Amino acid sequence: MARFLRDHNLKGVLICAEGIDGSGKSTQIDLLYSWLKEMKQDVILTQWNSSDLISETTKKAKKKNLLSPRTFSLLHAVDFADRLEKTIIPAMKAGFIVLADRYVYTAFARDVARMVDHKWVRNMYSFAIKPDMVFYFDVTSKISLDRICQNRQPKFYEAGMDLKLSNNPYKSYVIFQNRVNEEYKKMVDEYGLIRIDATDNIHQKQMLMREQVMKILKQRGFIKNA
Repeated sequence: MARFLRDHNLKGVLICAEGIDGSGKSTQIDLLYSWLKEMKQDVILTQWNSSDLISETTKKAKKKNLLSPRTFSLLHAVDFADRLEKTIIPAMKAGFIVLADRYVYTAFARDVARMVDHKWVRNMYSFAIKPDMVFYFDVTSKISLDRICQNRQPKFYEAGMDLKLSNNPYKSYVIFQNRVNEEYKKMVDEYGLIRIDATDNIHQKQMLMREQVMKILKQRGFIKNA
């Protein structure tokens, strides 16, 4: 994992948001994007599982429940590789701030929670570049479930129903997302993720993010010290 474990030498900055579904990370990364745009910064936002190359294949396989844990992992790795080479690296070479709503840590958490080998998953993503900053939005699976159910039911793979943890999708969701959260918590120390209490209000979380992001932007010369 030489590339992923060493600092990149690109002109841009890569900032990632991680956490289980319902943690509020997408809302926060969207707010951060708008704030940076208001500051006249060159910024782009990229999302997990959004590559045109593979997204349709993944959707079709999900609908038919054809994905084994390792196949699921491989498809997401292909999706990520495509976005990395076509979107993330070119933007960073051009000096952009890249905001990633999920990065490789999502695979490290979800795939291992699906009992895919820890080392195998990390080695598969060894081509990734190391982010400059990663926020982890920490919330319990029960709070996450309550938030999601305000708008919809848990999805099949989101609830880990493929693992046959429970016939009840709500119970399965809590069990599976607990596993995912356990992996994220290990990565706080392993990779230096910045933990944010996802039960804080939206404003508090955003202010914490902006404070940390401002530090890295000043260090890298995007914003001049007064």
